Order: sequence, then structure tokens, then C-alpha cells
Amino acid sequence: MPGLDTDSRTASEPLIQPILQFGTSRFLQAHVDLFVSQALESGDALGGIAVVQTTDSADSAARTAAFASGNAYPVQIRGLLRGRVLDQTLSCRAIRQSAHARTDWTRIRETVSGPVQIIVSNTADSGYQLDERDDASAATAPARAPYSFPAKLLVLLYGRWQSQPNAPLSLFPCELVERNGDVLRAIIVRLASQWRLPGDFIHYLAEHCVWANSLVDRIVSESIKPVGAVAEPYALWAIERQPRLLLPCVHASIVLTDDLRHFEQLKLFFLNLGHTFLAERWLRDGRPPDETVYHAMNDPVLRAALEAVWMDEVLPVFQALGKRNDALAYLDEVRERFLNPFLHHRIADIAQNHPQKKQRRIVPLLELAASLAKGTGAGIKQSRLREAATGP
Repeated sequence: MPGLDTDSRTASEPLIQPILQFGTSRFLQAHVDLFVSQALESGDALGGIAVVQTTDSADSAARTAAFASGNAYPVQIRGLLRGRVLDQTLSCRAIRQSAHARTDWTRIRETVSGPVQIIVSNTADSGYQLDERDDASAATAPARAPYSFPAKLLVLLYGRWQSQPNAPLSLFPCELVERNGDVLRAIIVRLASQWRLPGDFIHYLAEHCVWANSLVDRIVSESIKPVGAVAEPYALWAIERQPRLLLPCVHASIVLTDDLRHFEQLKLFFLNLGHTFLAERWLRDGRPPDETVYHAMNDPVLRAALEAVWMDEVLPVFQALGKRNDALAYLDEVRERFLNPFLHHRIADIAQNHPQKKQRRIVPLLELAASLAKGTGAGIKQSRLREAATGP
């Protein structure tokens, strides 16, 4: 894919990049944006990225101002990779323009009605929530940005449908929501119906736009001011394959798959469950308040307990699914990530909302193991996880 040779743009010039990104987070800087930057170097990216700030926070404003220059920013990759320490700084050059949704709404509408082919988003935890102040009048008010992200996206897509209804468009919500593409599409279609927008447009949303379901994974531990990030070597963007899907780039960390659930289960039951098991022991045993995952992994007793959970209570589930080899390979990567000496991942932070996390991370594995036992007649002993699931 040919890259676009685009100079930095001023705030008054059109947004001309083929990739539009909602969100300025350090995660996106070290994940999607870095992938596109590296792919541009080899001619394997669709083009550059224009970033849209959707909040009014001072940190976001500083990042948006820095992005407007079109200059490169640093991404430090620090951790273990196949047993070796990796500590290097990369330059990300994919972000070439920026805008603020509140002050640059007309420019944003114009670019979505024109050159944009890809929309990426990674909004906050409440990013899919609607705002009662938004109503159908926003669809015909070209200078006023709606309040919620779904309403913003709906208005932008309405303008695109009016100007070029046959142009291809793929949307990549990167929020950590299961079936994130399906979820966001349902929200947008429902809102369009509530606003009584044309039926042909609603069909366009549901059938023409391609909403990608995907899973993103990379620990991005620190920000660099004003823009930049510190991240671990591991990175994954697993994207569910579907017809007419247009990718922003080709990259070794991007995996097209017919079985997205496989990647979701690996992450949930090895990485996330492993974190929650450490948090359970941290709470139960009154361990040091500043303990990190790295420190916990270097405690022989706690390390042995976690390894026993992984090998004796999680791995047999994947073996019953016929996925033992994939699970072992993924576990090797998770183990390296937990042993990252540069990552200060405090267990106190992991332990926030601990009861809810146990319900999302441990209980589904117990239920899956029970359902597999019904089919095979062979039960999987999971005493440690059962104790953790029922604890306070």
C-alpha cells in the first residue's frame, strides 16, 4: 500500500489522511499508531493518521498540540523478548495531523465525507455511553459537535452517506469490549432509529460499513511528555476476518483470524486470570502494599502457586479444546511479560474491583471446564481457582 507523503498541517488546513483516529492515549501511540508507522516504512500502510481529541483534559490538549506538528515521537520498548532484555527507542511518524472535536468539527465532518477510509477508536471506559443532550438536530447542525462519542460517529457517518454512500469504510473500535465492532454498530444503528434518520441510511450503517471485531493487547506502562510512550515488547491486534474489511496496514503483530474467541480466551484465562490470582493472594496474605507483578514472580512460593494454577487448572481446559500447543506457546509469552523487570505493575492496582474481576476472569473458566467435563466424563481439578472464586 503506498504511503502518503504528507507535510505537517496547520489547524486551518483540511484533514487529508486516510486513517482517522478518535483518542490520543498512550496505548494507541504505542500500538496502532506504531504499527502504521512501521508499515509506512515498508510501503505496507494505507497512509497517515489524523488524530481527533474528544475530551477537554489538559493532557489530551497537550498531546493534540504536539501531534499537530506532524513530528515523530518516541516509543520506548522495554522488557524481555525470547529470554533477552530488550531496551530500545523507536520513532513513530504515522500521526501527521490532529484536531479537536469541539473546535474543529467542520473539518472533521469534511474529512469523513471525503478521504477517510479507516476509523479507529479507543475511548474511555464510558466511551460508548450516550448523552441525553444529544438529539436528531445534531445531524443537520454542521458546526456543532455532539457530546457523546456514539452521537459524534453517527453524525459523521450520516454526512459520509450523503456525500459518497458507495465508498468503502472500515471501522476498528479498540475498546476492551467483547465483540466491540458488533456492540458499537448496534449502538449506532439504534441511535439512528431513535433519531428517525432515513431507512436507507440505517441500512448503510448495518450492511455497508464494515465494523471490525478485534482484540488489542500490549501493556503500555508510562507516558512520555508531551507525546510518546513506554511499552513492553509483546503486542497483538487480533482482528476477525470478514468480507470487504480494509486494514490500515500489514504488520507482524496484526493477526487476521476466523476464531477471535480463541485469542480472547487465551488472554482472559492466562494473562488476566493470572493477574487476578496474584491479587487474590496479595489480599489474602497481606503482602507488601507496593508489591509488583515482577516482585511476586520472584517469590518462589507464590510463583509456584501461580505456575500450578496455569499448568494444572487452566492448561487442561485448552487441552480438552484441542489447543494445548497454542496455549503453551501463549503461556511462555505471558510468563515473560510477568517477568518484565522494567514494568512497575502494582498488584494494588490490579486488585481494584477485585470481586467483579473474579466473576469475569475465574468463574467463566470454571464454567467452561464443567461444560467440557459433561461431554468427556473427565473432570478437571481446579481447587485453587474454586477457592479464589469463592473468597471475599
